[in-house]
Amino acid sequence: MHVAIAGNIGAGKTTLTRLLAKHYNWEPEFEDVIENPYLENFYADMKRWSFNLQIFFLNSRFRQILDIREGKKDVIQDRTIYEDAFIFAPNLHQMGYMSDRDYQNYASLFELMESVTESPDLLIYLRSSVPNLVKQIQSRGRDYENSISIDYLNRLNERYDEWISNYDKGKLLIIDVDGLNFVDEPEDLGEIINRIDGELHGLF
Repeated sequence: MHVAIAGNIGAGKTTLTRLLAKHYNWEPEFEDVIENPYLENFYADMKRWSFNLQIFFLNSRFRQILDIREGKKDVIQDRTIYEDAFIFAPNLHQMGYMSDRDYQNYASLFELMESVTESPDLLIYLRSSVPNLVKQIQSRGRDYENSISIDYLNRLNERYDEWISNYDKGKLLIIDVDGLNFVDEPEDLGEIINRIDGELHGLF
């Protein structure tokens, strides 16, 4: 079983990944943020480091997917390879932070990787408003995220909505996280778990 959680920066992906991994006894696969050698540089100078950052994420998530499919454990993955390719990289290209040459190189590499991988059995999309994202980003206190602009988050949200509306690679569960507190409110987490059970096992 391969379940993946998608969502914008600050939507709660990592937190929910931990909680669901504990509940279902799934193996969590987290986004490589702490060991990422480009992330702080990227937020300081997006144009200089966008290609390097996206290639790092693409490589990291491709390795995760191969490990997931070769392993025998049920896995929940924090963010997908599709978000890099359909949201973050094209957004950086459109904003002028990634050149045409670099973007075409990136897209070609993703197409090759996608041709030899499988999609998740279930994709969980955490949909959030930008004000909620800002609140969550501020509460976790990562210094390098202080430079993230409202415009940048808005652009990403628009791309997420477009991608999800056309997603056809497998089962999809959309969760609106505004107003949910699945960390401190057991009822909120229970509602999410019930919906996941419904998607994976049916209602009866």
